[in-house]
Amino acid sequence: MASLNTLRTKFGIVLSIIIALALLAFILSLKTEMGFAGNDPKVGEIDGEKVNYSEYYDQWERIKSRNNVQENDEQQSAMLSNAAWQALVSKYVLKPGFEKIGIRVTEPERLALVSGEQPSQAFYNAFADPRTGEYDVAAISEFLSQAQTSPEAAAAWAQLNEEARLEREVGKFLGLVKGGAYVNSLEVASGVEAANETFSGQWAGKKYASVPDSLFNVSKGDIKAYYNSHKNMFRQTPSRTLTYVVFEVAPTDDDLLALEKSVREVGAEFAATDNLRSFVRANRNGRIADAYVSAAQLTPEEAEALLAGKTYGPVLKNNEWTMARVVDSKMVADSLGIRHIVLPYTQEQLADSLLGVIRAGGDFAQLAARYSVYDQTAANGGEVGVMPFSAFSGEFAEALAGAKKGDVVKIASGDAIQLMQVYRADKPSKHMQVASITYPVEASSATRREAHNQAGTFTVNAKGSAEAFNEAASAAAVTPRVATLSEGERMLRGVEDSREVARWAHGAQEGDLSEIFTVGNDYVIAMLTEIDENEFTPIGKVAPQIRAQLLRDKKYDYIVKEISGATLADQAASLGSEVAEFDGVTFASYYINGPGVEPRLVGAITAADKGALSAPVKGLSGVYVFQVDDIRTEEKQTPEGEKVRAQAMAESMAQQYSFQAIQQMAKIRDLRGKYF
Repeated sequence: MASLNTLRTKFGIVLSIIIALALLAFILSLKTEMGFAGNDPKVGEIDGEKVNYSEYYDQWERIKSRNNVQENDEQQSAMLSNAAWQALVSKYVLKPGFEKIGIRVTEPERLALVSGEQPSQAFYNAFADPRTGEYDVAAISEFLSQAQTSPEAAAAWAQLNEEARLEREVGKFLGLVKGGAYVNSLEVASGVEAANETFSGQWAGKKYASVPDSLFNVSKGDIKAYYNSHKNMFRQTPSRTLTYVVFEVAPTDDDLLALEKSVREVGAEFAATDNLRSFVRANRNGRIADAYVSAAQLTPEEAEALLAGKTYGPVLKNNEWTMARVVDSKMVADSLGIRHIVLPYTQEQLADSLLGVIRAGGDFAQLAARYSVYDQTAANGGEVGVMPFSAFSGEFAEALAGAKKGDVVKIASGDAIQLMQVYRADKPSKHMQVASITYPVEASSATRREAHNQAGTFTVNAKGSAEAFNEAASAAAVTPRVATLSEGERMLRGVEDSREVARWAHGAQEGDLSEIFTVGNDYVIAMLTEIDENEFTPIGKVAPQIRAQLLRDKKYDYIVKEISGATLADQAASLGSEVAEFDGVTFASYYINGPGVEPRLVGAITAADKGALSAPVKGLSGVYVFQVDDIRTEEKQTPEGEKVRAQAMAESMAQQYSFQAIQQMAKIRDLRGKYF
């Protein structure tokens, strides 16, 4: 049955309107610290519509609550942020677009979604029975009765309906796109040939690199003409470029010696203490394992020491100092075969009754199938399988430690009661519960302070200009690095934990110097060197790329003029080359032994007639001529199979790229990086 509390957990309307508004008011009150230009700054633009901070934050908070998301790490934070942004794209682009082309969900359709007649993931997520996985229509009725008196439940119901409507509208749109994809008979025939034919023959060629650049002139006018005629190739996302330095914080030799001395002092106390549990718990680096392990699960050195009742370590391995002792040991079966019955923690009376029935000879498998609420094993008579004793911890390890084949134990843990039957118990061996203390090898506080002081000195010397930044870097013996941050990016590419650096960069002006950021274990200082808001990459940035392409074009013309002769051998000689063989080339090939990665050459070979001398092929790295000597045909693909494959591919690609095209047409600007 779906109460409001259940829905809070399952799809998450958990924040009251008062709390949400209070949080929003508090955050907006920080406008000076956050760099707000007004009370409600713009964080983006979607299809000409301004998206303000408050609107985005409201959407962000709603999705966070509905899905019960915790921002424990950057990955979860990024997922939440993207989900909120896509919801706004749906609001300003998809929904108006669907309305214009006549895609809508009628009231009878909505009711079919609610009833489950027409499947809806939104309603299913909220109202599916967690035990059976079946859609629970009765739970909807109960929830609707709550919605009549609860504004929060009514708001949750309205939001669910909106999600289900959008889901259905998207499905209709994709159905239209899919219906427009069609593979004709010529494409099928071409696909069958491409799949079934394999080509072999001979080739010759000349690499562009063998022709000196000095023989050609590429003028500024040539570059400009190419740029203007190929401008769409240089369309870009607005970006910011920053130069940054990293002051790495690594342990010094003195740190290593001091750490070793400290570890050995702790190790002596660790080995001598009579109250091991208390000693380990009092140490912030201490840990007592939940499970018991056998000697086979330890390293040979650990097993030898611990089985003898000695202390293992302290030893340095994997950049950590480690020491270990045995807290407790048991002679238990190496592996146990387990069946179980899982009951809610409220059904202890039923658990005791079943325990009595089983111990009196009742059929465990039948009882598991009838009463266990854990469907994954109930259908198989409660079969869990054979597991090592080390897989059990806490109450389970304690209850099963002395269990023999045929025993049944009752274990209450968390929100469930389990009846466990042992149907197999292997030969007993010594298992140990291990207490350990580990110290990572890291820089001392003094070393961190020294690195921070160096970073502070750098910030004083680096202010004012890029030249000052580079001079300060040289004086501090650190190497400046360059990063480009595209609009909407939350991190510097290749730099973990750099969210705060990116946030600063999105709000900085050219020439600004950042504060000292802690990134991982190190310190980072950055200067914003360029803001590029151009729709197209400026010609100055792509001129070297264009020049290289124009040189290839000129070299192609030059090499083609060298080619002479009526046979492949003659043409090879005119190029100063030799004839070589190729084999196993198919339409799907991407590499040819000799020429390398040459897509045009692959295409030309697979389209050629047997025995014909080819025209010159303009490749990526050279000019090629060839002759096909043999075409092997195997029936790897039938026309029927090719039609199914090609149609599925066409439908998939059309659906995939339709949404990309819609977002490009909407001209979306993502300015959230400064705030989120």
